[in-house]
Amino acid sequence: MENTEFLKSGEFLIKDTDPQEVFIPEEFDEEQQMIAQTIKDFIEAEVYPRIDDLDKGNRELMKEILKKSADLGLLGIAVNEEYGGFGQSFVTQMLSAEVVGAAYSFSVAFMAHSGIGTLPILYYGNEDQRQRYVSKLVTGEFIGSYCLTEPGAGSDPNAGKTNAVPSEDGNYYILNGQKMWATNAGFADTQTVFAKIENDRVLSAFIIDADSEGVVVGPDEHKMGIKGSSTAQIYYNDVKVPAANLLGKRGEGFRIALNILHMGRIKLGASVLGAAKKAITDSVQYANERKQFRTLIANFGAIKHKLAEMVIKTFAAESAVYRVSKDVDKLIDKHKSEGRDKGLATIDAIAHYAVEAAILKVYGSEMLDYVVDEAVQIHGGMGYSAEMDVERGYRDSRINRIFEGTNEINRILLVDTAMKRTMRGDYDLFGVAEKLTEDIKGIKTYKKSNSDDYFTLSTGYTGNMKKIALLLINAATKTFERKLVHEQEILNNISDIMMEIYVAESTALRVKKIENIKGAAGIYRDILDVYVYDSVQKVRKSALDAVNSIEGENTDDLLKAIYELSETAGVNVKEARRRIADKLIEDNTYKF
Repeated sequence: MENTEFLKSGEFLIKDTDPQEVFIPEEFDEEQQMIAQTIKDFIEAEVYPRIDDLDKGNRELMKEILKKSADLGLLGIAVNEEYGGFGQSFVTQMLSAEVVGAAYSFSVAFMAHSGIGTLPILYYGNEDQRQRYVSKLVTGEFIGSYCLTEPGAGSDPNAGKTNAVPSEDGNYYILNGQKMWATNAGFADTQTVFAKIENDRVLSAFIIDADSEGVVVGPDEHKMGIKGSSTAQIYYNDVKVPAANLLGKRGEGFRIALNILHMGRIKLGASVLGAAKKAITDSVQYANERKQFRTLIANFGAIKHKLAEMVIKTFAAESAVYRVSKDVDKLIDKHKSEGRDKGLATIDAIAHYAVEAAILKVYGSEMLDYVVDEAVQIHGGMGYSAEMDVERGYRDSRINRIFEGTNEINRILLVDTAMKRTMRGDYDLFGVAEKLTEDIKGIKTYKKSNSDDYFTLSTGYTGNMKKIALLLINAATKTFERKLVHEQEILNNISDIMMEIYVAESTALRVKKIENIKGAAGIYRDILDVYVYDSVQKVRKSALDAVNSIEGENTDDLLKAIYELSETAGVNVKEARRRIADKLIEDNTYKF
């Protein structure tokens, strides 16, 4: 029987993980690989040849390709079999999101439909709603959209003014308001719409048929990127919404919206992987063809540095993505074993990992921005030309730091959520942090020893980084108490440290498990060496910035501890990166 041990959200700061407890991409089974290949083949055949037409805003073409994907069952990977889906594991759903992520604006339409356009009804709908809508969303008969944001309410959805008033006979709600940034709005058949009923303080959610009288969809927005994605404003003028289309309970809309955002964040962390791997492959293939000074630019050290760094960041992000994906699957199984409905078991498991979802969203979107920027740079002047895929990838990437809550909001959220989890008793974060602070002058610091084996090194360094995070959390909470929420710069420092810890540890766990499965990890040790070496330096900088901003009583002791905890052995990063780049150059595609 599979071990069901798993970390609670944010608990990685105080608890270590055994490599055998994590899932790594090297473990995908035959069925998962077949699903991934089916999606790749579909994108190659149906999306890439028509991407220019899609980017001209051809709504009908986008809808047509979405329906074709439904014919292969791709729209139902996350949906239970009783509603026509495949009911795949969360790990498989994330793999699908990764592969689709390479499909530029089509991936946005696809993910919006199969994710936020379908799953709120699957997870929170009653049986009648699931039968009426989910089954048709899976077949592509209906295309779904999600309507939360309003002109005056972006990061604060509860500030929205869209209002619903019950009819006198109780059979309908009369809904008025306006939504914006609604993906798939131009051709969607169903809309999940959030509004306040009468004078409620919090939102409720409704399923609205797009062809209902009073629903007016505006023209598509002209956007920097993802031009093939239909994004429009929607106006609701005395729309009669059947009472049977209230999604969940009255006043439950805010909870639904937040939980769906968690899902969107975690899946965005997967989708950016596909986009990054596509950009890396485009880059190395160009570098293997382009000559300057009578030699291929792939031979230049500066280009190798860029290629290797693109690989390292992508590999590290991927390690974190599938680590938490397996944790979600384990928690879903636990909820189901307790007799819970599969839909609610799934969304509650995803929502539980809010800290990690925010990490994947922020780290992944910023990783992709780095990768596509370097892809353009490797292409030089050609990278700035609309003839090249990397130009489209560069523009399309930028939205990911805004999607699903801005990175600024998510940075604050991941620290705040971890603290709230410990306050409600999930784990003793503050207790461990307090004890470390009390013993700060005698704090145990890992330092390299000649007798240490290879993985003791990375484990020791991630352990040191965890201690830095805990010391900072303790110092910040003691100094600012309830006012800490207003110290966003310090919260950003702590969140950046938490992200580095989680991603570095995930990468180390993956490399160790690769060795357990295949023997010597070779090139993967190079990836880990460079990543951890760089990560510790980033943590040191963020920690020093925070401490110098806190200026508490024990500043000198805290600074000394940070300097000691952020010492690392030297790494020949030049040669390590060259070995990584050489493998990429030889393969001429991303194969890590």
